[in-house]
Amino acid sequence: MFKKLLCLFLIIMLWMSGIDVKTVLIGTTSSVFVVYVVVPLFWHYSTTLQRQLIFLNYVRIPLFFNLEQPEKKGLPGTRTFFLETEKNVKVGVWHVLPESLVSSAPKKDAPNCTQWFEKSLSDSRPVVLYLHGNAGTRAIPHRVELYDLLRKMDYHVIAFDYRGYGDSSFVHVSENGVVQDAKAVYRYLKEKVGSSPLFLWGHSLGTGISTHALRDLCLDGERPSGLVLESPFNNMKEEVKSCFLTAIFRRMPKFDWLFLSRLAEIGAAFRTDEHIAYVNAPIIILHALNDCMVPFELGQKLFKTAKGERPQTLPPIKFVEFDAKYGHDYICRAPDLPQIIREFFREALEGKK
Repeated sequence: MFKKLLCLFLIIMLWMSGIDVKTVLIGTTSSVFVVYVVVPLFWHYSTTLQRQLIFLNYVRIPLFFNLEQPEKKGLPGTRTFFLETEKNVKVGVWHVLPESLVSSAPKKDAPNCTQWFEKSLSDSRPVVLYLHGNAGTRAIPHRVELYDLLRKMDYHVIAFDYRGYGDSSFVHVSENGVVQDAKAVYRYLKEKVGSSPLFLWGHSLGTGISTHALRDLCLDGERPSGLVLESPFNNMKEEVKSCFLTAIFRRMPKFDWLFLSRLAEIGAAFRTDEHIAYVNAPIIILHALNDCMVPFELGQKLFKTAKGERPQTLPPIKFVEFDAKYGHDYICRAPDLPQIIREFFREALEGKK
């Protein structure tokens, strides 16, 4: 009886989707049944699958797991350490020094190494807290490429892996969990930077994490110097709906129920378009035209929503469009990016005076 109901469900969905049912039923029923019935139902009822495909923290590539020697990845003057973000949860962190400080840094085994690095954060140079996207570690090449650019601009860079990623505690991952990690690292830095400006930079999934974290921090009266959102989406529902992996299912009846209805339940709603209204800091959105992972249109939607929803009393938000060739991960290669960031940082700091 159950199989008959599933077959009937398949036929109705195919018909309502505009697919030639007769053609499907002749010779291809089994494969189409798997694609259009088994896959959507398995996705809907398997919260573990949904969580893993959104966070991709189980993608653990050995090549990018040598996190103790960042200098071998082209990042001299980098300290590796761990922070406890809540009970029984620690995250692995890199402090990448500005290029001009590298020659002054003590050796890793020097007694004053930790104290020296922490004190350097208050030297008035901008400090950038980087929140990466899903999959891999803080050592993925395109992430390291950005750190290298920022350190050569003479900024401090703090990059870390959320719980469940890299060398951090391998525990259950959820939006609230990774947001807690971000807030804990931010508060650690806030204690160390003194009067140095502290900026957050989120990429891809990291834009949802950074915006949610800053919402909470700003509501608690803690304001950063600014927020950079690189390749952002407006909320996870729209991201899943726009993702190329779900393209063949979008015309199906009950698509929202099958693919979107449980995102909040599994701890992956990432409602950036709601959280951004509470971020009391200047914001810049960077997005390339041919982004195949997070469509350019979602970045535009986020910008328009923020412009409409954020109170006029909050600092400004701007949107910068990049050429299609930079895609999802390589805006760091745009020749004009350093100048764009310098101007944004300068304007953000002038606005705080």
